[in-house]
Amino acid sequence: MGPKDKGSAGSGKPGGPAPAQVGDADADGDGSGDGSGELAALALKILVAGGFGVGKTTLVGSVSEIRPLRTEELLSEAGELVDDTGGVDQKTTTTVAMDFGRITIRSGLSLYLFGTPGQDRFWFLWDELSLGALGAVVLADTRRLEDCFPAVDYFEHRRIPFVVAVNCFANARRYASNEVARALDLDQGTPVVLCDARDKDSGKEVLIRLVEYAGRVHTARLLDSVEPQADSV
Repeated sequence: MGPKDKGSAGSGKPGGPAPAQVGDADADGDGSGDGSGELAALALKILVAGGFGVGKTTLVGSVSEIRPLRTEELLSEAGELVDDTGGVDQKTTTTVAMDFGRITIRSGLSLYLFGTPGQDRFWFLWDELSLGALGAVVLADTRRLEDCFPAVDYFEHRRIPFVVAVNCFANARRYASNEVARALDLDQGTPVVLCDARDKDSGKEVLIRLVEYAGRVHTARLLDSVEPQADSV
């Protein structure tokens, strides 16, 4: 694993988007939205990003409690000329727009999952998909760790909280979380977790770690924005 090249992504928009509440129906599911339920249901938007063939579609599909929406197409000869399939030679399809799934973490809290396409030529979709996202999962493959550098840079520049989830492929060398964090030159405190994208429980644990981490980050930012106002009173 080599050190991260911090110049691999373009300059971002300062401040980053505010996390969106995708829906807030009543907890009893009647859809009235009148707030009469004991606990209003909260749905949060999460991105699943990473390099080509790292397991984004697999992760969304394994954890989703609904039939996932997929926009996969067969790899063409033209696409093989621009997509690096080294290490994923058996891959025959690729996401061309997004994957979509949903998972309920607990009563009253659901996550809407948006899987991003991994190829550079689909980068124009990322700005639209990231609007209102609470945070992101950056999937990494230690055999092709450099493929996740652009996603890491993208979220760092836009101040979108993210966790790095190392998808542990059977024939890949294992590294400790701190080794991966050092190789990616992550900001201090950015979580790195090991996972199996095929396993629902493993994927759910990744999402829980992200929600907890993103919640702490957004709370800290909110407090930082309030303190100067309090001092001036």
